[in-house]
Amino acid sequence: MLKRSHNCGELRKKNVGNEVILNGWISKRRDHGGLIFIDLRDRYGKTQIIFNEEIQPDAYNQIFRLGLEDVIGVKGKVILRPDDAINSDISTGEIDIEVIEIQVFNEADQMPFNVNDRNSASEDHRLKFRYLELRTKEMQENLKLRHETAQITRKFLHEKEFIEVETPILMKSTPEGARDFLVPSRLHKGKFYALPQSPQTYKQLLMVSGIDKYFQIVKCFRDEDFRADRQPEFTQIDIEMSFIQQDDIIKIGTDLTRKIWSETIGIELPNKFPVMTYQDALENYGIDRPDTRFGMLLQEFSEFVQKSNFNAFKTVLDNDGRVKAIVASGCAKYSRKIIDELTDFLKQYHNAKGLAWMKSTNGDLEGGISKFFNEDLRQEIIKSCNINDNDIVFIVGDKSKIVFSALSALRLEIAKRENLIDQNIWAPIWIVDFPLVEWNEDENRFDALHHPFTSPNFDDIDKMDSNPGNVRSLAYDIVMNGYEIGGGSIRIHSSELQAKIFNLLGISNEEAEEKFGFLMNAFKYGAPPHGGMAFGFDRIVMLLANCSQIRDVIAFPKTTSAISLMDNSPANVDKNQLKDLHLEIIRT
Repeated sequence: MLKRSHNCGELRKKNVGNEVILNGWISKRRDHGGLIFIDLRDRYGKTQIIFNEEIQPDAYNQIFRLGLEDVIGVKGKVILRPDDAINSDISTGEIDIEVIEIQVFNEADQMPFNVNDRNSASEDHRLKFRYLELRTKEMQENLKLRHETAQITRKFLHEKEFIEVETPILMKSTPEGARDFLVPSRLHKGKFYALPQSPQTYKQLLMVSGIDKYFQIVKCFRDEDFRADRQPEFTQIDIEMSFIQQDDIIKIGTDLTRKIWSETIGIELPNKFPVMTYQDALENYGIDRPDTRFGMLLQEFSEFVQKSNFNAFKTVLDNDGRVKAIVASGCAKYSRKIIDELTDFLKQYHNAKGLAWMKSTNGDLEGGISKFFNEDLRQEIIKSCNINDNDIVFIVGDKSKIVFSALSALRLEIAKRENLIDQNIWAPIWIVDFPLVEWNEDENRFDALHHPFTSPNFDDIDKMDSNPGNVRSLAYDIVMNGYEIGGGSIRIHSSELQAKIFNLLGISNEEAEEKFGFLMNAFKYGAPPHGGMAFGFDRIVMLLANCSQIRDVIAFPKTTSAISLMDNSPANVDKNQLKDLHLEIIRT
C-alpha cells in the first residue's frame, strides 16, 4: 500500500520539491477541465492535491470516478501555490501536491449527512451515525481537548506525588443517592454486582491502606433521570488524601483547575477562588451553584409583605414560607405576554404557583400587585431594593425550595434574554458549609445531602442530637459559571461517628453491616483523617470547548433518555443468556 510519509496537516513551504505520500478522506473536490483539485483530510488537517490529466492520465481517470469520503493514498510532489492561490486559513495553504500515483483503499456509500457541516443534520441523526460525526472538525477538536485535559491532570497529580490506582467496576450495591446499575451474577444465583456511582468506599479503603495520595480518571454510573449535562456513564477525576483538612483539598482543587484552564485554553484564573457559604449562595442566587458573572441578586421581601394588604403572601409567611424578589434592570418594557410566558415557565418547570410583579415608572411602582402596597411602602421598596425607573420587580412567595428554585431560574432566563452574561468571563467559586442532612418529607426522615460518609463540621457536633438539620458538613463544591464542576468532603474516619450518622439517617445496624460492614471493619484498624473530591471530567471539557452539552465531548454518548441510537442499546437479549443469569422477564 501507499503508506503515508506525512499527515495532511504537516507539509509546508519548506517541503517544496519533496516526494511525499499522504493518506486520507476526500473532503472536497473541484473539477476544472483536465484538472481536479481535491482536499484530502485526516485528523491533522487538510492538504490540497492536484490531479492533472496531461501529466498523470491514469491517476486522473481513477479520481474522476471517486466521490466524497472515499479513502485514498496518493504519492506526489510538493509544489508551491501561486501567490493569488494561497489559503491563509489552513496551515498547508501555501503548497499543493501534484499527484503521481493513487491507490483507492475504500469507496464510501452516499453519506447520511455532510461531515464538512456538522449542522447539516439533526442531533439524533448524527448520533445514529456517530462514527461519521466524529470525522467533523469540531468533534475531533473536542476529543483532542479531552485528551489534553486528561494528560495535564495526570502530569499535575503525578508531580504532587499522587498514585493512580484503578478500583473495581463490579462492586457491591450501596445507597449513595442515585439508583445503581445492577449486573446479575451467573455464578452466584440471585445475586448482583453494581456498577459504581463513584469509587467512594474504595478510595476510603485506600486511605486505610496507607496510600495517602490517590487519584484516577474513572468511569462512574448512575441510573437517574438525565439532562443536557448528564449521562448514565460519565467520567470523574477522583482524588483522595490523608492527613489533610478542608483548606488542603480546596487548594489542590484550585491549583488543578488553574492548571487545566491555563494549559488548554490559555486562561489564567486567579490564585485563589472566592469562597461562599451554601446559605449565602441560596439567599443571594437561589442555588448552590451560582453563576456570579452578573448581578440581579435575590432580595428579601417579607418585611414589605407584612406591611402590605397582599394576603396571599402573608399566608405564605404564616406557614413558614419565604417571599423573595429580583429586580430586572430596564425590563419594565416586558409586555404582559412576556410576563405570562415567564410565569408559565416557572409553573411548569419549578412548581411555582405564580409570579408577582411591579413596574417602576416615574418614581413609583405600578401594575401587577402594586395596588396592595400603599404609596409610602412603595417608596420604601424602591429605596431599599435600589429600583430605578424602567425596572421591574418580580416576586415569588412559597416554600423555601420553590422560591429559591423559581427565582434562580428566572434570574438566568432574564440574563439570557437581556444578554447580561459576558461569555469571556470565567467565574470560579467554592461553595462551603453545606448542611449535613436534609429532611425528606416523603419518607419522614433525614437524608445525607452529599453521602453518608461526609464528616459533620466539628463546631456543630453538639447539635447532632438536638437539631441535626442545622449541622453543617465539611463538604465543598467548586462551581464555574453556574456549573458544578467538582465536589467532595472531609470523610468520617471514626467508626463511632459513622455509626451515629447511620442512625441519624435511619440506617439500622443490620443494614449498615450489610451495606458497609467491610468499610466499618476497616476503620477499626487505624483509619487516618482523610478527605477528597471528584471533578466532573466531561463537564470540565464541555466548558473548555464552549459546548452546551456534554454529549459533544464524549465519543459515544447516550441520548437524554439513556439510549444509544448508534447500536440500539439497551437491547433485548436471548432466552439462553437470561437462563444463564437465572433471570426471567416479566411483561406487564
